[in-house]
Amino acid sequence: MYSLKHKNENGAISGSLITIVLLGILFLAAGSAAIWAHLNYTEQKTNVDGKIALAVAVAEKKQAESDAEKFANKEKEPNRQFVGPEDYGRLVFDYPKTWSVYVAQEVTEGGEYLAYLNPELVPPISEAQQFSLRVTIKQTDYDRVLEEYNPAVQSGDLRSSVFAANGNNGVRFDGKFSEDIRGSMVVMKVRDKTVILRTDADTFKPDFENIIKTINFNQ
Repeated sequence: MYSLKHKNENGAISGSLITIVLLGILFLAAGSAAIWAHLNYTEQKTNVDGKIALAVAVAEKKQAESDAEKFANKEKEPNRQFVGPEDYGRLVFDYPKTWSVYVAQEVTEGGEYLAYLNPELVPPISEAQQFSLRVTIKQTDYDRVLEEYNPAVQSGDLRSSVFAANGNNGVRFDGKFSEDIRGSMVVMKVRDKTVILRTDADTFKPDFENIIKTINFNQ
């Protein structure tokens, strides 16, 4: 009797121990799962918060750039009017009021007329220097001027297209003019002379597009 009772008690104790151990394992597993879930949630939340912060920063940067561009464009208005020499067809066009004009070569004694336009200050003149706008009026025949750019068109450095403004026709070139100059240019015939307007960098292209729409001269 004693032996059977003792055996039953030992079995009950063993069963209780197993139950306690199993419960402990389950508790530890549940705790580990809870910790893992919390860490995963924290990591995901951190990633989401970081993405939100980055998106907000990008949006704020874009808005600031947009506001700055709008302000800069507003400062350019109202436009001023450029007026070339009467003897050379009186070339006229509108340009931003924030730009300066430097006439490098007058035509009182004939020859080429050269003028340079640039925001605020006109830098020292050189072929490599980039300007917002170069204005040249040549006493060279229009067709001969166009022929000068044929090699660059054939090589693919320049693209040519038909250009027209206010009833006046010409040719437009876009692309690489030299190692330092990549922009756009329009060439137009004025009486026995040739007018050339060129921007030296794609940065100035939006202003250039607005300027060439206003080109006019006396035929």
